[in-house]
Amino acid sequence: MSSAAKLYTPQVLALAASLARFPLSDELPLRGQARSATCGSAIELGLALNADGAVGEAGLRAHACAIGQAAAAIFAEGVAGQNEQAIRTAHAGIETWLAGGELPDWPGFESIAAARDYPARHGAILLAWRAALAAFDTRG
Repeated sequence: MSSAAKLYTPQVLALAASLARFPLSDELPLRGQARSATCGSAIELGLALNADGAVGEAGLRAHACAIGQAAAAIFAEGVAGQNEQAIRTAHAGIETWLAGGELPDWPGFESIAAARDYPARHGAILLAWRAALAAFDTRG
């Protein structure tokens, strides 16, 4: 099996396509962007928070490889109900995992586990979490 076949599995490609279920809307007041220095992939993200300060809705626009899009879909599918601290913790967990640690505690992350072996994709994997943290920083 080629390395591309190990990385771009049908599950990863389906996740990338599923990102369309989370469109970026002008109705999402918190905005953040992130760009990967290694590959140039980028994400623009919008969030709406509920009364408790947790994410109620998210939308994304990704200009990324299939791994970046799949990671963004994993983020979007699991972010509802998460607060800023949970997203910060997940971001740190992903960075630790990329450095050789345990798989992060975020639903569905195992779907892109093979991407850890491809350092050029690491920046794209982190984009949605970084954009979400940037969005939280825009609160007044």
